[in-house]
Order: sequence, then C-alpha cells, then structure tokens
Amino acid sequence: HVQLVESGGDSVQAGGSLRLSCVVSGYAYNEYCLAWFRQDPGKEREGVAAISADGTTFYADSVKGRFSASRDNAKNTLYLQMNSLKPEDTAMYYCAADPRFSYCTALSKGPWDYEGQGTQVTVS
Repeated sequence: HVQLVESGGDSVQAGGSLRLSCVVSGYAYNEYCLAWFRQDPGKEREGVAAISADGTTFYADSVKGRFSASRDNAKNTLYLQMNSLKPEDTAMYYCAADPRFSYCTALSKGPWDYEGQGTQVTVS
C-alpha cells in the first residue's frame, strides 16, 4: 500500500520561507517521478515542481528562482523549499508520485498514480 504524507505547511508573511516534506512509503520510491502541485478552492490544480528519478527538476514559471525541489532517497522523502513567498502562493500543497517520466516533464496536473492528502500554505 503506497502512502504519501505531507507536512510543513503553515501561515507566513509575504517574503518568508517554508520547507514542505513528503514521506513516501510502500513502493519503488527511487524509480518514480515525484512532484508537488497546489490547489486553492475554486481554482484549477497547478503543477509546481517535479523531480525525476535521476534528480532532474522541473518548475512552473510562477515559482522558478523561488522554489526548489529535492529528494532524499535514503529517507524516502521529497522536499519543497519555498522562499520569497507571495500571497498568490497560498494554496493546499500536495505531493504526488508516478512512474511516468512524462508526468515530470509536463508538470502534469494528474491525476497521478499516488497523491497525498495535502498541507496548507497561507501567505499574507
């Protein structure tokens, strides 16, 4: 049974930073594309960042230069370092996993094979 559990969401002021974590269990973690997407109520889901099995990263234009995705394969954990946060970054952030490399390159909106329950980020 595959599980993705996010943590690290919080309320911060504009210009602040947060680091989100996602612990992945139950499958061949090292072989999957891992990603973060976000969604605010009433808005479309948006792919934020993705990292492939070989460590290649992909970012939405809206977060390039501010967000950084990384993965610690020894801990089966995906991270999202978010700096220079803006009010428009406010959303529920979800992590996701999928074996298809195309999902990484396209920052797919999904649905991904596996998705977490989300962690709330609020920027004011």
